[in-house]
Amino acid sequence: MPSLRRILLSLMLLALSLQAEEIYATFNVEAAQHADLAFTTTGTVEKVNVNVASVVKKEDILAELDNADLKASLDIATIAMAYAKKDYERQVKVKKLVDEAQFDQFAFKYEHAKAEVALKQALLDKTRLKAPFDGVIYEKSVEVGDVVSGAMIRTVMKIQSLKKRKLVLAVDQKYWKVLKPGLTFQYSVDGDKKVYTGTISKVYPYANDANRKIRAEVEAEGFTPGLFGDGVILIPDAK
Repeated sequence: MPSLRRILLSLMLLALSLQAEEIYATFNVEAAQHADLAFTTTGTVEKVNVNVASVVKKEDILAELDNADLKASLDIATIAMAYAKKDYERQVKVKKLVDEAQFDQFAFKYEHAKAEVALKQALLDKTRLKAPFDGVIYEKSVEVGDVVSGAMIRTVMKIQSLKKRKLVLAVDQKYWKVLKPGLTFQYSVDGDKKVYTGTISKVYPYANDANRKIRAEVEAEGFTPGLFGDGVILIPDAK
C-alpha cells in the first residue's frame, strides 16, 4: 500500500500539471555549511568560550590555548618594528645625502621587522580557534586543561550553518538526461505531513556505481540535519 505522504505528493502534482512526468527521489537533510574545527599548533587549552548549541558569528573566538609567551614575543617584535620604522623614515628624508647601500640597510631592517611582526601574529592566531562562518556549534570535545598537538591534529568542535539546509537527493541514474537545475521538487520530511516545494540547485556530475544513483541538491531552511524524506521531481512535458 502506498504511504499517505506518497499519495499527497501525487495528488498535488496531478493538480499542478496533468501533462508532467514525475521522478521519485529520496533525500537526506544536511547543513548547507559545516566544518570540523581543530587547532593546528601544540598547547594547553586555556579558554573554551562556547558549548554545544552555542550560536556564533564568523571570526568569534571559540577556544584559546595558553599563549602568554607568544603575546610577549609579538609585543617585542612590534616595538622593534616601530623603531626600525623611525630609523627608515629619517633616512628617507636625507636619502640624497647618504650612501645607497647604507640606505638599503635601513630599508631592509624595517622590512625585516614588519615580517617578524607578521610571523609572530600568525603564530599567535594559531592558538585561537575561530568560527569560519556564522553558525551553531553541534559537537564539542575539548575542555580547559586539555593538551592539543599540532603533530596529531584532531577535531575539537563541529559547526554548521544555523538555518540554511540542503536536501541531498538520490535519483535513479536512468534519468540522467532530464535531471537538471531549475526543476521543481515536491517533498515531505519524515515525521511531517506537510508537503514542501523546492527547486533543484545543483546536479552532481557523476553517478554512484555502487547504488546507480545520481545526487542533486535542493536548498531549504529549518530542518534538522540528518532527517530523511522523499518526494517527486516534476519534469515538464516537452511537447
